[in-house]
Amino acid sequence: MEILAAERLSFSYPEEDRDSLHELSFTVEEGEFVVLLGPSGGGKTTLLRHLKCELAPVGKASGKIAYKGQPLSDLPAELAAAEIGMVFQNPDAQIVMDTVWHELAFSMENMGYPPAVMRSRLAEIAGLFELEPLLYKPVHELSGGQKQLLNLASVLLLQPKLLLLDEPTSQLDPVAAREFLQTLHRLNEEMSVTVIISEHRLEEVLPLADRVLLLEEGVLRFQGTPRDFVREAGQELHAPHMAYLPTAARLFLTLEPDAVQAPRESIPLTVREGKRWLHALAAAGEPGMGAAATGASNLAAPASESGLLLSCREVTFRYSKDGAEVLKKLSLSLYRGELLAVMGGNGAGKSTLLHVLNGLLKPQRGKVTLAKGVTSGFLAQNPLLYFSYDTVQEELQQMAEYAGLSKEESGREIARLLEIFQLGGLLPSHPHDISGGQQQKLALAMVMLLGPGILLLDEPTKGLDPGAKERLAALLGDLRRQGVSILLVTHDVEFAARYASRCAMLFDGGITSEGTPEEFFSSNYFYTTAVNRMARELLPQALTIEDVMNAWSAFASRS
Repeated sequence: MEILAAERLSFSYPEEDRDSLHELSFTVEEGEFVVLLGPSGGGKTTLLRHLKCELAPVGKASGKIAYKGQPLSDLPAELAAAEIGMVFQNPDAQIVMDTVWHELAFSMENMGYPPAVMRSRLAEIAGLFELEPLLYKPVHELSGGQKQLLNLASVLLLQPKLLLLDEPTSQLDPVAAREFLQTLHRLNEEMSVTVIISEHRLEEVLPLADRVLLLEEGVLRFQGTPRDFVREAGQELHAPHMAYLPTAARLFLTLEPDAVQAPRESIPLTVREGKRWLHALAAAGEPGMGAAATGASNLAAPASESGLLLSCREVTFRYSKDGAEVLKKLSLSLYRGELLAVMGGNGAGKSTLLHVLNGLLKPQRGKVTLAKGVTSGFLAQNPLLYFSYDTVQEELQQMAEYAGLSKEESGREIARLLEIFQLGGLLPSHPHDISGGQQQKLALAMVMLLGPGILLLDEPTKGLDPGAKERLAALLGDLRRQGVSILLVTHDVEFAARYASRCAMLFDGGITSEGTPEEFFSSNYFYTTAVNRMARELLPQALTIEDVMNAWSAFASRS
């Protein structure tokens, strides 16, 4: 039975020349798990907001959307609020109350549920999401990932039939993201909740999908099963879509000469399927199996004291006099021209560490030292903090003026950043009207205009599509070659493994381990890449597809 149907749906924002959605036609069956793919600004968030009629954006719309055969716009407000739930991309945009308890109760109070029903549902959901220790905690003290879990729990308390999610794992650590998606899968499998999820982090979510919808420039480019999507992406004309595939599928298409003709069921999507296929290649004596592989994409990081730009020694920090210590005698160094990736679970204190390093928070004990004459630029987790003007163009121009750039320098540097981040077409747009990924790119471009010697980045790849990540990596590589040092906090294991020169783990207030990506990730069990989980027994230090290909080529040259 169809739960949702769109017929020739088109939409354009006010004063926009092109459609943000153009003649979309698709259906969603009750109980399906649908994944929305596509580049930032491709229309995914706009489509999801149209499916939640209370959040439909202002603009010119045409076409039809039906929910269970009834026009979506005709649904009674109470029914629409209860049966169609949505989790936003930015968790702060959804939270309205002061404590976790009040936030969970808020939606049920608005629906007029009896107190007994409210307490029963709250007890059930708090147990499912392990929220009991947080119930009386102020919301502002939660990490970004904890806020996102709270948002999902709040929506599920109304027991929706259709669940819409916009980049829900962007602020979750790898373990929490996996658990979050498995919870969605359980809801889908056991409760038949229909799920439509927009996601760039596809390693875990694509294997769960019944169907994939690919949106590019507001046009529906593909709809079908995940394995059909893999076969189409593997064809030469659709090679740019390879970046949206899980690692197991990309490695399969890379190493198997006749992959696009292979039977659909033989295409691996999960790590387990990829490992079985890879071990079968090894048993058949295929190249590269058993060879040592190391990453070649990372720039060497200097480790001499003369190149030390930023250091903290024995730093201890707590938010209140009687509060728990968030950082405990933490020591860390950042050297010229390196990219240091700091990882850790949600609530471990990673964002707090960046605030301390940037001088926004003062530690109770310990010392932070910045090399003489070196300036730092800071990108916070929430890009909306950086926007004060009515257009993207004004934001960039005002930041260039603040940075002291001349008119000529300003024009040249803004043009360069617009090209790198592909923001040129958004200059007249309001920063709050663009997608989350585009907001992230705009905020980073504004920080880059300051020309800092040190970049402190909090989740810089959050909300970015694979192509945007590649361009960001190229920019960071250029900066490193110029001597700029970068410290980024990230949950993006694949990005850190491919581009960092050093990685560190923050746990229990201190740095528990650090080393090169090969040393760091090959010793981890959860915090490692999909390639490493698939190939660890054959290629212990292989982290990326390039590493496996290097081993393949090395074997072939010896044969």
